Amino acid sequence: MTCTRIRRSTSSRAGVAVFVEKPLAITTAGCDRVLQAAYDSGSRLYVGHNMRHMPVVQTMRDLIRSGAIGEVKTIWCRHFVGHGGDFYFKDWHADRSRTTSLLLQKGAHDIDVMHWLADGYTTRANALGGLVLYGGIEDRQDRSGQRFSDFVSEDNWPPLSQTGLAPVMDVEDLSMANLQLDNGVFLTYQQCHFTPDYWRNYTVIGTAGRLENFGDGPGGVVKVWNSGRSGYREDADLVVDIPDAEGGHAGADPRLVAEFVNFVRDGGATITSPIAARAAVAAGYAATTSLRSNGAPIDIPALDPALIEYFDQGQSRPS
Repeated sequence: MTCTRIRRSTSSRAGVAVFVEKPLAITTAGCDRVLQAAYDSGSRLYVGHNMRHMPVVQTMRDLIRSGAIGEVKTIWCRHFVGHGGDFYFKDWHADRSRTTSLLLQKGAHDIDVMHWLADGYTTRANALGGLVLYGGIEDRQDRSGQRFSDFVSEDNWPPLSQTGLAPVMDVEDLSMANLQLDNGVFLTYQQCHFTPDYWRNYTVIGTAGRLENFGDGPGGVVKVWNSGRSGYREDADLVVDIPDAEGGHAGADPRLVAEFVNFVRDGGATITSPIAARAAVAAGYAATTSLRSNGAPIDIPALDPALIEYFDQGQSRPS
């Protein structure tokens, strides 16, 4: 079987296995068209949500599944995007016609992780946010002939000193979303693109404790508080080191590629999921719609049950 790596395409109709980089699409309807094309053709579809392979995420999931904090009831994620001005406001990422929003484009990773940790999918979203900092910078430049490495620099600080931002810049640099899941869990996601640091912090609260990561790569830890009530205390009841791993995204990328290759060759279940990828986009799209509608709650349309069954069963039909 041949395969190709594409973005937001229905070329699975050509009969090839497809690796689609996240997000699966930039609208919920776009995701549904991709899923339908893969279903109709029978070609294998894999979505690159590599954070499910990150040691920090797997450490948190293992602790949750072991019962360390009881039944999950809420998850909060704060995403400090320290390089936002360089990474997302100098090229096509700043144009909502190409991304919907960074709440979707960047947030799809974190939303997928929270869905996975909570074992559910968003059904309703509301959000607030705006272009509160970079929108005030008037120095703009068309970088269509440049590569990413041509305009990224860690010397660009403070954020208001940035120059050469994208000519079209209409996505938010600050966003806050509240998500209600189908299993009763509630999520909160906060994203800021002008922080001095760059990492993600997850707080997961259950019926018998809470856990939180400090750092999201090697050298960081996940702390668990579950022995009883107290005031503020830095010392946790359990501290788990985030394992070292080689490769990009804290070791996730080699694992992702290996899973994709095995899936193309042998089929079967994968840690990533096209249905979960659609759920992450749908949550980000609904939240963006809410953000641009004064925070009005937005319900997510249901997916065709036949598609859910097909992808949940490993993309195979009965012989």
